[in-house]
Amino acid sequence: MATENKPEAPRSVEDRLKTLYELQTIHNEIRRIRDIRGKLPEEVKELEVTIQGLHTRIEKFKHEIEELKNKSMIESGKIETKKLLIERYRQQLDNVRNNHEFDSLTKEIEYETLDIQLAEKNISDIERAIANRENDIENTLQEIEDHSNILEEKKADLDRIIGETRSEEENLYARAKSLEPGVDERTLTAFKRIRSKAHNGLGIVVVDRNACGGCFNRIPPQKQIEIKTHKKIIVCEYCGRIMIDPALVAEMQH
Repeated sequence: MATENKPEAPRSVEDRLKTLYELQTIHNEIRRIRDIRGKLPEEVKELEVTIQGLHTRIEKFKHEIEELKNKSMIESGKIETKKLLIERYRQQLDNVRNNHEFDSLTKEIEYETLDIQLAEKNISDIERAIANRENDIENTLQEIEDHSNILEEKKADLDRIIGETRSEEENLYARAKSLEPGVDERTLTAFKRIRSKAHNGLGIVVVDRNACGGCFNRIPPQKQIEIKTHKKIIVCEYCGRIMIDPALVAEMQH
């Protein structure tokens, strides 16, 4: 006759506290590894975004140069048209019949000449604008080169550190994963939530001189007794961290 699998007996509060403390110790080690990397991952990402932005800036400058060249061509076309008109007016001057016609043609020539001068000024301004944009492109390319050199150095440092710590970090994560079933889902979820909100990543802390080891606020006497009996999961009423009796931690370390 096949035997039925008996459900696993719920673990005691003391066992769960020990498991949580061990989990916290493992996550402290993972945090230490991440601290070794420092801000390198963020710095690498920021540099990559900056370089991409500089490339976008260059494309914008190139587009502006194309627009400026088109404007220059339009102005050059105006000059050619005006020159043809001036030439025609000058030819007409040879056949004027009175002073009125002469004055009228002369004024037209003056107007067209002024338009040519304005177009030439516009072309000169455009050429300066193009030169400025080309200079902007050169400066931006230099920025890209400088940032790229720094990026390569930081990537090399990050790859080296990750290579040195990857195995250790993976082992720590595996150990943490294997310990999690030793804590009921509700308590484990609360522990993870507390850790994620704590600036130092501590979800469970050792009582120190009758005070919370996380926020250092004094623990009421009744709570101190409950912590020492290991019969309930006790959280700090100030910071919300789970608290563990130092005697229990000392027992784990022997």
